Amino acid sequence: MFSMTYATMEDKPHFCNEWENLPESEFEAKIRDKRCYVIRFEDSPIGYMRYNLIFDFIPFLTCFYIDGLHQGKGFGRKAMLHWEDEMRLLGYKMIMVSTQVNEDGQHFYRKMGYKDMGSIVMDIPPYEQPLEMFLGKAL
Repeated sequence: MFSMTYATMEDKPHFCNEWENLPESEFEAKIRDKRCYVIRFEDSPIGYMRYNLIFDFIPFLTCFYIDGLHQGKGFGRKAMLHWEDEMRLLGYKMIMVSTQVNEDGQHFYRKMGYKDMGSIVMDIPPYEQPLEMFLGKAL
């Protein structure tokens, strides 16, 4: 059975690779502010998502991960719908996501109703990466 819960400090070991570059104080803030979720299937963690507020008033999904064994089975869609519903209940009118142009995430987000909104070039060491594209959706 699919479920999503707010992450707790106890969830950190499940996602140590992702949290490595996240300062401890920021991880604690995500937990405190309920901006980090654990995605579960049959009570086992299979993924996570977290968000910030861009411009201080638009929820921006900063990290979304479903492990490879569970991709393509509808869990990502269910997680996104859960997050969108929660953001709607919190009174937000728009949400945003981003993905690198060489990642398949852009196709997933477009299927979910997101539209392209622009991109940025990150070419300053140590943050170099392919073009980062932004997508948004009205709630």
